Formats: sequence, structure tokens, C-alpha cells
Amino acid sequence: MSLTELLVSLALLSTILASVFTLLVQGQRAYAFGAARVEAQQNARIGLERLAHEIRQAGSGAPGATFAAISVAEPARLVLHRDLDVDGVVAAQRETITWLVSTRVLRRNAGGGAQPIIEGVRNLQFAYFDAAGLPTTVAADVRTVRIDLTTEARVPSVLGGSAMTRVSTQVRLRNR
Repeated sequence: MSLTELLVSLALLSTILASVFTLLVQGQRAYAFGAARVEAQQNARIGLERLAHEIRQAGSGAPGATFAAISVAEPARLVLHRDLDVDGVVAAQRETITWLVSTRVLRRNAGGGAQPIIEGVRNLQFAYFDAAGLPTTVAADVRTVRIDLTTEARVPSVLGGSAMTRVSTQVRLRNR
């Protein structure tokens, strides 16, 4: 084997290895981005399902009870009430529930502190509508709540970037 043959074979091998390494890096990047996107979607789905379920239950309790189903209807915070012990009064623990985002974490406070539900929340917005479907800011008039939730999952730092998911739904209060 001559020196020129050795140099040619080394150049060919280097080219092939560089191509394989490039494909490997691109495959890892695609996998990491896909995993981050799945995480963002799962977080959004979980958060939206929990919120929607509790909004539907707001105002439930003793027949003829007169407590408010929603007492705070702000664009980024929602306070719900339900009468779990069916005594006509919303005073026990777990009967008043506050939903809000704090430091990119969706939190639910039912009397035991603001417990984390999902992480990576980029934005949470509530919009409130009355019985006629018109926007309202009066908590007592709310019959439907639109939830817009955007979650983000970071791709590992070596690859950089993030994957975002935005979900939205409208939920009607069943008990009002």
C-alpha cells in the first residue's frame, strides 16, 4: 500500500465519518425537539382538563344555595366556589379554589397553599362571558369561561430552543 492510497482512504473515511456524525446530531436534535413538544402538549392538556373540570363544577352544592360560583374573574386569576359538604355555605377547606400562574407554574390553591399543577406555563388568560355570550367583567354574571393556555418545554441546553403549545377551550358553568 502506498502513501497516496493511504491518504486517499483516510480522506474518504473522514468524509464518511463527518456525514455520519452530522446525521447523528440532526437525529438527536429532532428527537429532543419532539420530546419537548410532547412534554409541552401533555402539560397543556393536563392543565386545561383540570381547569375545565373545576369550572364546570363551580357553584355545585346544596339545592337552592345562593353563594357565588365565581368570586374573582380576572384575566390571569380565577377563584371558584363549590359546596362540597352540601351545607349551603362555602366555608370549609377545599370549597374555594384559586387558579393562577406564578413563576411559570400553574398553581391551584384549595386552602392548603398554592400547589403546582404543571410547569412551563408561558401564558394563561381567562375571558368571561355572560348568559347572552357577551364579554363580562362582573364575576356574578359569568356563565362561560374561555381558557387560553400556552406551555413551553425547553429543549436540552446543548441543542437550545424550546417547543411551545397553545390550547384553548370554552367551558360553561353547569350549576348556574
